Amino acid sequence: MRIIVDCMGGDRAPLEPVKGAYAASLEYNASFILVGDRAAIEKIGESEGLNLSRFDIIDAPETVEMTDDPLTVIRQKKDSSMNKALSMLAAGEGDAVVSTGNTGALYTGATLIVRKIKGIKRPAIGTMLPMDPPVLLLDSGANTVCNEEYLEQFAVMGSIYMSKLYGIKNPRVGLLNNGSEECKGTELQLKTFALLKNLPGINFVGNVEADKIPRNACDVLVTDGFTGNILLKSIEGIGKYALSVMKKMFMSDIFTKLSAVLVRNKLSGIKKKFDPSELGGAPILGISKPVIKAHGASDAKAVKNAIGQAINYASSGAIVSIAKEIKVFTPAQNTENNSQNNSSK
Repeated sequence: MRIIVDCMGGDRAPLEPVKGAYAASLEYNASFILVGDRAAIEKIGESEGLNLSRFDIIDAPETVEMTDDPLTVIRQKKDSSMNKALSMLAAGEGDAVVSTGNTGALYTGATLIVRKIKGIKRPAIGTMLPMDPPVLLLDSGANTVCNEEYLEQFAVMGSIYMSKLYGIKNPRVGLLNNGSEECKGTELQLKTFALLKNLPGINFVGNVEADKIPRNACDVLVTDGFTGNILLKSIEGIGKYALSVMKKMFMSDIFTKLSAVLVRNKLSGIKKKFDPSELGGAPILGISKPVIKAHGASDAKAVKNAIGQAINYASSGAIVSIAKEIKVFTPAQNTENNSQNNSSK
């Protein structure tokens, strides 16, 4: 297994991606390719005492900045670490790419360089929500505007991902909505509901309201990227706020401080659950090879975990299963659409 790490993207690059890749090399049975400014990477190795002799380092003098247009990775910055990393993956020189860089650029580059699975209309970013058990959110930000066919494919990809990587048999798929009744929602939700309830092989459990997500309502939650990103950021914000309130409460007087000592391990477990670094990154589902997007502010631990996620995804067979499933159900959809068009003539 060869993992390609884009070392120049993100708020804390290249230091944290390099440290994260080094930590991953000590834990996982894989080899690593570091893509970025060679001089900067080697300097980090020296200053941090990291033996990088076991790594292949590919020099990439340009960096896709967080403020760059998504198409920059294709048009202006072909010598960027992101472009080179994705091009190497497309050429079969590695098994997965991990990047903390510009989300839009990574999504665009993955789509245009590595390419989509044949039949996939739009890839989607799949983020694990910190629930018990965890819930896969699709899409969490890539596609702000969607139609019902996109969401239908998100349901298929998400179901396969949770089955292959989390061992969930017949994952429950829910549609994020403002009510549980079939008649609720905008035109997008109504049309998507009609498709999902008749989709063979998908365990569709209907509409899921936001307050039901922590109550084990589903394993895969489908929505458009605009709504999904708002939901994701809301959960992250509420988690941080709740932890700050608890900390303030336990530090208010001597009695609560003593109580905090007694429940310290429990509190650490809660904090760990809402820590983004524990999840590592989010796969861009629908791309023909594994591309993992880690948070822009990822530290070494988060990068290491994102690499672990990339290894699991690459070895799971999920992409092959998605390709087979899409190949089976896409022609059926086209046949149905053609018959409807012919009957209307």
